Amino acid sequence: MSALDLALRCAGADGFALDITERLSLTGVTAVFGASGSGKTTLLECVAGLRAPEPGSRIAFDDETWVDTGHSLPPWRRGIGYVFQDARLFPHLDVRGNLTYGQRRKVSAKGPTLAQVCAWLGLQDLLHRAPDTLSAGQRQRVSMGRALLAAPRLLLLDEPLANLDGDSRRQCLAALRHAIAASRIPALYVSHDAEEVSHLADRLLILAAGRVTEHGSMLDLSSRIDSALAKDEQAAAIVHCQLAAHDSPFGLSELHCEGNSLWVNHLPGEIGSLHRLRIPARDVSLCRELPRDTSILNILPVQLDEIEPGDAPRLLVRLRAGEQFLLARITRKSATALQLKVGDKLFAQIKSTALLTETAEPA
Repeated sequence: MSALDLALRCAGADGFALDITERLSLTGVTAVFGASGSGKTTLLECVAGLRAPEPGSRIAFDDETWVDTGHSLPPWRRGIGYVFQDARLFPHLDVRGNLTYGQRRKVSAKGPTLAQVCAWLGLQDLLHRAPDTLSAGQRQRVSMGRALLAAPRLLLLDEPLANLDGDSRRQCLAALRHAIAASRIPALYVSHDAEEVSHLADRLLILAAGRVTEHGSMLDLSSRIDSALAKDEQAAAIVHCQLAAHDSPFGLSELHCEGNSLWVNHLPGEIGSLHRLRIPARDVSLCRELPRDTSILNILPVQLDEIEPGDAPRLLVRLRAGEQFLLARITRKSATALQLKVGDKLFAQIKSTALLTETAEPA
């Protein structure tokens, strides 16, 4: 596992200052999350060597010092792959030429092949296309492929899906997660979109006004009611499950989560494969008795672990399901009617359409 050590200060406009002292254990995707102006892009630019931090700052990747007093390793010697919001493809080169441009300049022979990257990102049929004939999503996938083919030690992505929407965004998100997992290249991924982060991230670094406010695993932070993620309308908990069976006549697959069954649309995975589910808090309802004659397939026995304090019309409830946790966003009126209190045994009803499944890579 790689590690990034930061003792970093960088002044910006209007009195803004990035001030971070943190050790990041890099495995899979570490999302850098926060509102606009929180310092996310500044952090990436300092790590990449595109912006000089203040004297006294230090950046080290594994056993190599990139920035220290009187020393700054040039960007091209850091082994960084950088993906921007816009694809920045070379207009005079076709897709193959853009993909292999960085490959010709890599120092190490290690790294994915052109065939592998094309398979991961779905680029096989685009190799002879010109950039101006590609959709926005296709251009971003080419940009991602070019960064991977440079065999970087660390991949930096600065809101690469910000200009995409709908199906294009979802396709790029799935392709990117698969490519990063398959390549085993650690990534720092900047985003202000809570839903995007919950789909992609293994670990999370949350910034506010240039400071780190939260740092930990996505599994843990996604289910905390005091997390910045919980304040978003898209708040969702992440749970890990195992594929148990297929119900082909109904087009469904059965997942086991803490000894209970969850049904999702048919999955292509093998029996026993690991998956993670994103369960939006707004799609979880609570009841004290096991419902009968209901169209909702997914009902889990849970224990109430924590209730969001305050007097807002809606509140978050944290629920324990075995060793994992869910969130439910309910009205305060409902909480009062059910007389909810910590320790209560309840049943959580989850809409099947809210379960978004992805293969979970072993940590």
